[in-house]
Amino acid sequence: MTGLITVRNGGEGCYEEKKSRFLAAVYSVESDEQAASYIEAARRKYWDARHNCYAFVIGSNNETTRCSDDGEPSGTAGKPILEVITRAGIHNCLIIVTRYFGGTLLGTGGLVRAYTAAAKDALATSELIMLVPGVRYMITTDYTDEGKIRRSLPEYDGVIEDVGYSADVAMKVHIKSEYSKAFMDRITEITGGRAVVKEDGTLPVEIPYIIE
Repeated sequence: MTGLITVRNGGEGCYEEKKSRFLAAVYSVESDEQAASYIEAARRKYWDARHNCYAFVIGSNNETTRCSDDGEPSGTAGKPILEVITRAGIHNCLIIVTRYFGGTLLGTGGLVRAYTAAAKDALATSELIMLVPGVRYMITTDYTDEGKIRRSLPEYDGVIEDVGYSADVAMKVHIKSEYSKAFMDRITEITGGRAVVKEDGTLPVEIPYIIE
């Protein structure tokens, strides 16, 4: 299965080395301006920290890529954070790692390990999704078939967007494009042809994603 991996809900992480604390946070971003806003907010929140380093990628092909060492030795902070993002294959993602200096220098190797570990820790607590091509369907059926349709959705990675109740049940669902025909056939089968199914446009379907 292929699709665009991105952040639904950002997480936080922490790493400590020789009394230096590295606090990391993950954000979903879609523009330079949005990333800059989160970075500035982190600088205000952690005004007393020694460094607020970051990296972010934007676009389905990582058209925009930025990173900053924020005063750390060149290549020891921003680049390692960026590599955590790109190696995980995540898009539209910002990770900020704030360092509180503990009084002991860590050396370039120690800094790379620390910033990498903090970024990975925050990413591990984030909720990630894969966006795959999908189709929206409007399904109109009677009340006796609603439960059958609901139970069939997980088989096709289906998601219910909305349900309306009147004389009939009107369900708006999203299905992965690759399952379109199989889903239509299944609905016809389980409802005995009673359900009316109409395509209502295309849109991405969100699939939960876990970094292996």
